[in-house]
Amino acid sequence: MSDAAQISETPENPATLDAAEAFEAQPAEPSSANAPDPAEAIRAEVQREYAGRLAQAELRAEAAKAGVDFPDGFLDLLDLSKLLGEDGEPAADAIALALKPFQAEPEPKFPQLMGMGHYNGIGARSSVSLDARKR
Repeated sequence: MSDAAQISETPENPATLDAAEAFEAQPAEPSSANAPDPAEAIRAEVQREYAGRLAQAELRAEAAKAGVDFPDGFLDLLDLSKLLGEDGEPAADAIALALKPFQAEPEPKFPQLMGMGHYNGIGARSSVSLDARKR
């Protein structure tokens, strides 16, 4: 049995079935539909707070896979917000770009020679012997 059927009609309270249905059809608080959910706000704040740590963990994992060893204090100086995508998650392309300088072999500044001693490599060979007896 509904509440509308239990209400008695009096001159001060003209309760009819139509009035009860109109009251039940009204939203309780129209402003609550427009208000943001507090749980969603908390989730977004936690995600922003831990996104940097997640990006750092992803960077370390990719560096371990590639065999890259970072210098001491490098990760402390790195701006981890640059490793995040537009959605706030770590971006794989940004992490690969950060690892690229550590993966490339540096070009030698000087030619790599064999060192001191007898070297049978490329060089000018004289056809004239330097021994005076053989001239």
